[in-house]
Amino acid sequence: MSGSERRNQIVQLLKESTKPLSGGYLAKTFKVSRQVIVQDIALLRANGEHIVSTNLGYILYKSREVSRVFKVHHSEEEVREELCLIVDRGGIVKDVFVYHRVYGTVRAEMNIRSREDVRLFQEKIASGKSSLLMNVTSGYHYHTVLAEDEYTLDLIQEKLAERGFLAKLQDYEPIDFWSSEPAGQS
Repeated sequence: MSGSERRNQIVQLLKESTKPLSGGYLAKTFKVSRQVIVQDIALLRANGEHIVSTNLGYILYKSREVSRVFKVHHSEEEVREELCLIVDRGGIVKDVFVYHRVYGTVRAEMNIRSREDVRLFQEKIASGKSSLLMNVTSGYHYHTVLAEDEYTLDLIQEKLAERGFLAKLQDYEPIDFWSSEPAGQS
């Protein structure tokens, strides 16, 4: 077994475990020394895994973050208002994407967490020759929004609806925006 395969299996074990897994247990499981496990954990952390060491062993930190996709429609002049509405209520705008009948789903990461991020985003758009992704689909677009809990997402959804930014899904749009399967085809 390669080191990469072992590290992938360590992550899988940590995900499935309901209790901390000791370095000794992992070393015995993979027939390597505890020092190799310590090095594997360090590499996994360096690659973004949130592994926490406790006195009882290693645990994989599970974020309590929840997400929801919102389909929205508005003008270019309303972009700031839309983004601020989300971040002011505790949301993080993870991405923006459009569903194009020919190209499929076209997505861009945003990671907008604050009004300052909104300002910087608008500066970048204004200073370049590129336009907003929503312009490809006449203002219709989607955002994956992250939050600490469902209540926050419900509040954001309510405010987007009150402002008239929420848009209705069409029959040709995919139910699962991460795949390209159209609605009614699942």
